[in-house]
Amino acid sequence: MASSFSIAHVTPYPWESQDNEVNAHVALLAGELSKRGHRVLVLAPSRSPERVRESRRELRAAKSRPEGLLDGTDSGTPRVVAIGEALDVARTLEELLERTPLDFVHVHDPIAPGASSTALRYSRALNVGSFHSSNERLLPKTLTRRFTDTLLARLDTRIEHAVPKVQAVEDAYRELAARRHDAHGDAALRGRLSRRPLIDVDLHMHTDHSHDCETPVEVLLASAKEAGLGAIAVTDHNEISGALEAREKAAESGAHPPLKVIVGEEVKTAEQGEVIGLFIEEKIPRGLTLRETVAEIKRQGGLVYVPHPFDRMHSVPDYEHLLSILDDVDAIEVFNPRVAIGSFNEEAVRFAAKYRIVAGAGSDSHVAQGLGSVRIRMHDFDGPQEFLQSLMDAQITTKPTSLIYVQALKFLQTKATPAAARRASRERRVRKATRGAGS
Repeated sequence: MASSFSIAHVTPYPWESQDNEVNAHVALLAGELSKRGHRVLVLAPSRSPERVRESRRELRAAKSRPEGLLDGTDSGTPRVVAIGEALDVARTLEELLERTPLDFVHVHDPIAPGASSTALRYSRALNVGSFHSSNERLLPKTLTRRFTDTLLARLDTRIEHAVPKVQAVEDAYRELAARRHDAHGDAALRGRLSRRPLIDVDLHMHTDHSHDCETPVEVLLASAKEAGLGAIAVTDHNEISGALEAREKAAESGAHPPLKVIVGEEVKTAEQGEVIGLFIEEKIPRGLTLRETVAEIKRQGGLVYVPHPFDRMHSVPDYEHLLSILDDVDAIEVFNPRVAIGSFNEEAVRFAAKYRIVAGAGSDSHVAQGLGSVRIRMHDFDGPQEFLQSLMDAQITTKPTSLIYVQALKFLQTKATPAAARRASRERRVRKATRGAGS
């Protein structure tokens, strides 16, 4: 673990208000942490146009070298970045927090409107919250409660000290940092994999073995070949029979090299959303707890892959549920084209970045036309260990696709077409895919 950290302290109160108890707390705490060798920024609103202009100049200068903003802040003098008020708060914090390499964003009074709550929205670092007033308890429990719960869920830990106890704060940082994953992996394995060819991979898709999909295995394999994919993970809902069939048919196809099929299952837990097991061989029953499901994936030697983790329109684990299994999560889906609201994918990107979890992506295709709409360019692999190492160095690419179009196709194939017509359509598609594979 690093002996020192890069930390941003954020206050919602104008920095000129030095008689403000929170600002006095922040100034003392930031100064003491800087004396201990940590690189420290203070992000605060300011009523001084001159101070805001100077901070903007510093931000522009740091564009080519984002870590430059932290230079010289580890010797007892933190850098104060003045943020303009009103609309400038969101723009400045988004730019600064997405570029500056920070270990922690420590927000003070995060429920107060302004800089602290905005910083939680854009932070890609581990988030620490200090509550200095009773405003959390005084919030109304109607209109703002859902927003508040979502906001507070982004806090990775809380510190409730009334006075800046520097050692306790530093200990909390170290305890939280210890939960981050190893972002490098096995150097020797990475070297071996670097000599393998690059392939395109889609890690999330369904066949007609899922209750909400009408894509036959033969059509899926033919579509994957047509899309130029080198490997796919078949992840039917609460079922692995489609994945096993796909793997068998791909091996028998005679293609060189054959399409690599990862056997997976998207498992519905009792009350904590869905989780995918990759590289498994036995069906995992639905309805177990999240922790029990994860344990079963690990028992089979599989990898725990969390799909669409923050999509409120899917069945997903809550933030705190993810924290409870953090050590066992191998990869997290940071892009899913079937997520209707882009900010849900962005939240997954930030979560993966803060805990250094390996990022994955998949089309979540329920119709063949959606296959490969997002793909991962990675070195070829054999087995879960090589796969995970290769995924650490992978590149995710997307192409524009119409969510309305693929959802409409799914509806037509699964709901709007009578059963007899669906069977006839399936037979035609299988014959066409089989002829194409043969030719």
